Amino acid sequence: MLGKTIDEINIGDSADFTKTVTGYDVYSFAGVTGDFNPAHIDSEFASETSFGKTIAHGILSIGFISNVLGTQLPGPGSITVGLECDFKKPVYIGDTITATVEVTKKDEARNRVWLRTYCTNQRGEIVVDGEAKMMPVTKKP
Repeated sequence: MLGKTIDEINIGDSADFTKTVTGYDVYSFAGVTGDFNPAHIDSEFASETSFGKTIAHGILSIGFISNVLGTQLPGPGSITVGLECDFKKPVYIGDTITATVEVTKKDEARNRVWLRTYCTNQRGEIVVDGEAKMMPVTKKP
């Protein structure tokens, strides 16, 4: 199944994905990436930081955005051309994060769409805010 083409995408279209972050997610991410920063995996160390406890990798939240872009909007076969993100608040183990993408601009001649990308926690606070530039799939006739 292929994602949406530029002609099937409209400004204002949106999609989202929600997940509760677990300790397993954080440790698995550290194992896959090699990012064993103690702020993420060592509760004793993290208790001495300004966050007071371990926090999830910021890039993990960006992974949730990537999920939406690659599976829903624009969807399978689309390519990320650019991604900008600002980390606004920490994500803690046990937080429920919703990644949302919304189409803000289209360039049909260049086959590009821009989407606002952001993640909110269970309190509705924005934890990541940004923009993606995508190349939607082109289907063979």
